[in-house]
Amino acid sequence: MRHHPISPVTEPLQYRAIGVVRGQYVPSDPEQLTRGLIRTDDGTEIDAVVLGRVLSLVRRHLDLERSHLWVVYPRCREPGSLHLQMVGVWEPSTLSEAEPEPEPESSSASEPPAAEPSPDDGLPEGDDYFSVRGELIYTRPDSQELVVKVRQRPRPDGNRPQPFKLPLRGEVPLEHLRHFVALDLRRIGEELHVERYEVIAPVAQRGNRGGKGRPERGGSGGARGGHRSAVSRPGR
Repeated sequence: MRHHPISPVTEPLQYRAIGVVRGQYVPSDPEQLTRGLIRTDDGTEIDAVVLGRVLSLVRRHLDLERSHLWVVYPRCREPGSLHLQMVGVWEPSTLSEAEPEPEPESSSASEPPAAEPSPDDGLPEGDDYFSVRGELIYTRPDSQELVVKVRQRPRPDGNRPQPFKLPLRGEVPLEHLRHFVALDLRRIGEELHVERYEVIAPVAQRGNRGGKGRPERGGSGGARGGHRSAVSRPGR
């Protein structure tokens, strides 16, 4: 069992968008638990859906009257509105296998939870931490706006999901446009704010002859190609 719900990066150009949010899951319909919202400990209500085998965990092992640390994939369906896909729960003290399997799968618990979660179940990064890695396709430092495009790996049936875009808040200089970036983010309300960024490599665009250094189309689990030429600096 891993000691962290977010897998370590294995490739320099590994796309992903994953994070943790602490709060109470409130289903829209008590009989259909797949859709609802997460009422966070700071009072924000965020639209959410339950994915994969974590649905069994929610039905059989979790007390939905309590707050839990949910492992989530962030999306943005409407401007200024965060949407979360719930893929796991990080609660090692009560769940024997709570972390997600290699992305984009999720896992379930094999034993009933204990009476109370332990305070030691927290993460070094704290609650509301997100890791996003992808291509910087828009940045406006003066207004603290940026957009990152994240590619997803092909599904087992061969279907290739479309890349998705995540609008974020923070300052990344214009010269890093069209570069692959790794971002450490913090959720504030329904926005994800940059705390730290790292520039990995330029992303070759369509139409470029040769296409050397262009990353393969991977998913949140990883993408290959290019060389690491990292510059690390504060996000603000």
